[in-house]
Amino acid sequence: MKEIEVHELKEVKLRSPVMIEGLPGVGNVGKLVAEHLVRELNAEKIIDIYSYHLPPQVFVEKNGLVRLVRNEIYAWRSDGLDLLILVGDYQSVTNEGHYKLAETFLDIAEKYGVSKLFTLGGYGVGHFVDKQRVIGAANDESLIEELKKYGVEFREEEPGGGIIGAAGLLLGLGKMRGIKAACIMGVTSGYLVDPKSAQAVLKVLCDALGLQVDMRALEERAREMERVIERLKEIERAQSAELSEELEYIR
Repeated sequence: MKEIEVHELKEVKLRSPVMIEGLPGVGNVGKLVAEHLVRELNAEKIIDIYSYHLPPQVFVEKNGLVRLVRNEIYAWRSDGLDLLILVGDYQSVTNEGHYKLAETFLDIAEKYGVSKLFTLGGYGVGHFVDKQRVIGAANDESLIEELKKYGVEFREEEPGGGIIGAAGLLLGLGKMRGIKAACIMGVTSGYLVDPKSAQAVLKVLCDALGLQVDMRALEERAREMERVIERLKEIERAQSAELSEELEYIR
């Protein structure tokens, strides 16, 4: 196996498509959004990407059949908008692999004449989030002004520590190639898969692209997760009250 193998499954013609990256990350926010788009738009898979920089494992599927972990690119065409959607099982487990895979994704973007690129992700704040916020970063000032119109917040040094993985590298390496790119991040606890944060990111993305997508499946997952989080909060409150009683007894 080569370091990175790009298997083209089908050739398609696209007109200045927008590329969307939604690989696994904090809260799996970007992954949820990108996979939702693939399903709802009935996008067509055109590329499989394999690499030994991905985790060393296979998935066991129907009837015991296995497949290597991979990243995938889907295409969607319409009268006014064409998309390339990057999804996948994992991101690289090596620093070198992050850079090399990002360069591979950008090679594909250039091949199809991508007009702009949006990376999607979550920004973990370490506590449960009551009010949804979407923050952003971009490699071109015009994209900052564009996304502000849709409620994306741009703040100095936020996210703190920068943006790790494909969501960040595609902006930095994309700028070196002259590809305008922005990262859209939903604020999330970072503890759990967060479909509610994904819903907020999806809304911003659809507004920015002038895209209409059925959000009901994601909304239902968000409601289910809200019930889980409320239960966790109840447990947390009960434990806190129990600890306070124990401390009072010691006094």
